[in-house]
Amino acid sequence: MIAAFAAAARRADQAGFDFVEIHAAHGYLLHEFMSPLANQRIDAYGGSFANRARLMLQVTDAVRAAWPAHLPLFVRLSATDWAEGGWTADETVELARLLKERGVDLLDISTGGMVPHAKIPVGPGFQVPFAARVRAEAGMATAAVGMITEAAQANAIVAKGQADLVLVARAALHDAYWPVHAAEALGEPVSWPRQYLRAAPRQSTAREPIEHPRGE
Repeated sequence: MIAAFAAAARRADQAGFDFVEIHAAHGYLLHEFMSPLANQRIDAYGGSFANRARLMLQVTDAVRAAWPAHLPLFVRLSATDWAEGGWTADETVELARLLKERGVDLLDISTGGMVPHAKIPVGPGFQVPFAARVRAEAGMATAAVGMITEAAQANAIVAKGQADLVLVARAALHDAYWPVHAAEALGEPVSWPRQYLRAAPRQSTAREPIEHPRGE
């Protein structure tokens, strides 16, 4: 399994990706090893924090070795299981320090996903405090995620130093041009391809359109 993660990183490099992210959240394999709610092993990979984190660290070392040193490596973590006896925010901070030592550049901080009975206080920006805590206590760059849908909301998270990045997923699925609309909302210069303007249903504050490389 460790070798498979490293091989995936090499393929991503060959394909020309600019960064890779190890998914260790939301009930996926590495999260299962870390959380006591899933990991019932009695060998070197179960029991203590060090044992439960062992596979995560081994995978990180293998991926960092396979991935070019000048390109960033992200790790996605569930900062808490939101359930008694599960993975905790304290353990996330401890793990973050170890990942930083191993050359991880940024932690993508989410939560939950391990058990269906988790009690999650879902609401706008509900996971941001975990990203802020990891950033402050582990000295690690973080990304905030989770019900961040408005440009001003995302901008405030970065401006307040709660995270270094905001990653948007569902909002971008709802609005494929979320970054352009967000830039407009914040008064930042933005351009649309000329072809898009032919079908624009409303007036845009965009600057001069982008010329298509083929002049179409």
